[in-house]
Amino acid sequence: MHRRTLLTATATAGPVVLVLGVDQALAATPPPTGRGSLDARMATARDLYDHGTHAKLLAALPGLIADGHAAASSRRELDQARLSSVYSLTASVLNKLGSYEQARIAADRARTWAEVSGSPLASASAARALAVVLRHQDRTEEAQHLMMAATAQVEATGLRTDALASAYAQMLCTLAYTAARGGRRAEASAMTEEARRAARALPHIAPAGRLFPISPAGVDLYAVGVHWALGDAGAALEVGKNLRPDQFATAERKARLGTDMARAWWAWGRPAQTASALLDAYRASPGEVRDRPAIRRVVTELAERHPQIAGVRDLQAAVAKAAG
Repeated sequence: MHRRTLLTATATAGPVVLVLGVDQALAATPPPTGRGSLDARMATARDLYDHGTHAKLLAALPGLIADGHAAASSRRELDQARLSSVYSLTASVLNKLGSYEQARIAADRARTWAEVSGSPLASASAARALAVVLRHQDRTEEAQHLMMAATAQVEATGLRTDALASAYAQMLCTLAYTAARGGRRAEASAMTEEARRAARALPHIAPAGRLFPISPAGVDLYAVGVHWALGDAGAALEVGKNLRPDQFATAERKARLGTDMARAWWAWGRPAQTASALLDAYRASPGEVRDRPAIRRVVTELAERHPQIAGVRDLQAAVAKAAG
């Protein structure tokens, strides 16, 4: 299939209008839908997230929020943890789309229900979701304190299960990136190395359904972002040069490899490599390119400065069609 056909065939209307439905569900919990197993629907929702299918996920979230609340009325800890997970997932996708006010509401609720449930995994997921929001709101100091406390809480469990060990490695990665966004170079470097040590015993491809599917390659992908955030594009490219899409289980992570490398190439002043990396990301998951404001900006800048480079007009057309 030619590149133009590949791009235009998969570009669809953006999911921004569907944020309104989630916003309404956050403002007033909808009535229960009674659609069936919440666990099965959450698994489907996570799969949509992992594939970057943001519009379908946004459409499903109001019903999940409604039925999550209905289930949590049982006051069982497991049901309360499930509701926290619904809100954490809601915050995660809203963060990707740049809807930070709504993401903050969802993340706050995820933390509340996680605390009520007493689940360390739910608490870790909720804290991470809130830290991401705080970063985007330029509140890196608060995000850093939150992540340090949350990481310590996971470590205090003794990491007796693989799920907890994965959570710990993931929290260290998020802590490293948060430190980098705050300009704390030494702390970011130390946390990245600690994450590498924590991930050594983890499988190279995480088992299906794991809440924190981090892997050794996943830590290196975070390191790409850490170096980029610290303004060292050369180090980011060096860390990422041997990473391959087949090292990642989900389309979202495969595409994230492309977008993170694209940002590093762009900062390094290499527009052709930037376009190539963005095309790789688009092939893996179109939504990871067209729905993320920061990546759309790179596409726009490429189109303005280097429209003659192969693939740039196709990327611009795909992003413009989604925005329209």
